[in-house]
Amino acid sequence: MDIGSFVEPARPAPRRSRQATVRWGSRVVTIGGDAPVRVQSMTNTDTVDAIGTAIQVKELAQAGSELVRITVNTPGAAAAVPYLREQLDRMGVDVPLVGDFHYNGHRLLADYPACAEALSKYRINPGNVGKGDKHDRQFGQMVEIAARLNKVVRIGVNWGSLDQELLAAMMDENAQLAEPQPPQQIMYRAIIASALQSARRAEALGLAPEQIILSCKMSGVQDLISVYRALARSCDYPLHLGLTEAGMGTKGTVASTTALAILLQEGIGDTIRVSLTPQPGEARTQEVVVAREILQSLGLRTFNPSVTACPGCGRTTSTTFQELAKQIDDYLRAQMPIWTARYPGVEGLKVAVMGCIVNGPGESKHADIGISLPGTGEAPAAPVFIDGEKALTLRGETIASDFQVLVERYIEQRFGAAREPLTVGA
Repeated sequence: MDIGSFVEPARPAPRRSRQATVRWGSRVVTIGGDAPVRVQSMTNTDTVDAIGTAIQVKELAQAGSELVRITVNTPGAAAAVPYLREQLDRMGVDVPLVGDFHYNGHRLLADYPACAEALSKYRINPGNVGKGDKHDRQFGQMVEIAARLNKVVRIGVNWGSLDQELLAAMMDENAQLAEPQPPQQIMYRAIIASALQSARRAEALGLAPEQIILSCKMSGVQDLISVYRALARSCDYPLHLGLTEAGMGTKGTVASTTALAILLQEGIGDTIRVSLTPQPGEARTQEVVVAREILQSLGLRTFNPSVTACPGCGRTTSTTFQELAKQIDDYLRAQMPIWTARYPGVEGLKVAVMGCIVNGPGESKHADIGISLPGTGEAPAAPVFIDGEKALTLRGETIASDFQVLVERYIEQRFGAAREPLTVGA
């Protein structure tokens, strides 16, 4: 069998979008162009509760959300936005806020100018800005405010709230054809047309192309992929990706990961949100964790040290390696806010926690620092590999804590200012 002389490494295709810039004070978040793919999230608090919303925004920002969207649906919510922004600024949280508007956004932005100022970006759904003559007028009012205040706008089409007048007109046109297209194709085309027509109208009203981001959200994986592939071929606006109504738990995580990973690998998408329904008691920040893991798994960004751990089998009836892997992973994530400032490059650290002799030594050698724990029936010894070489063997009841100390020391000596070689016996 001839496999050729060279195997092409897989890597995400380059993106080709223009770049938008979202600002709050000195905080600048670039989206598109050569910027990293950005992570977004959205609060599920009542925005009228400015303190509760500010606390959740802070949690999302600390988890890694680079923009946070809030619902602005009532006069009370609009009035609360400046106070919410003030509370965040007092806490030193400068994450830009995105206002999510439906139905009455034109009135809220006009009637509450402090709200319009405090938001860094507006999300406008062209399917929910009015019908008939009101549609263009009310959409125009929102865009004109954004242009005057130099705000970025995401024109966010959602298949659950698609402009029904546009869809009906396109369905009628299709019905007149000698060979009509399937209804699904017309829906796809209507979603894309809604986004592109709205973007062109926004530009005609004075919004710069660099102030426009598009999204066309669907709830089906194949639908989302089909629409975004066509959208990316049709424009160079930055694109926001997200599988809407993805669901909760494993279903939502797997569906979002599948759709977003395929599109990102093809070079489609400049900012993402994983829309998970939180399970009872689950933190809202879980969707940020998943989004960051998607980007890190694809090699698009690096946020946290990676911990390689085997799944376990009949050779590893002990749960020691599972417990140690979780302990190390939790510890690394908890320390990252401190370490990223203290130890530049630490987010690229690779740690291996393996359960037996089959793959343990090999995986540990490929990691920066790794441990191969004894499997069932193996000698109670755990060799530790550092930078590809066996450094020492841990034994006894304190293997877990001893290895964590070694990881801490490795990080300090490798990524610290001194850059000293690791002394394993110290």
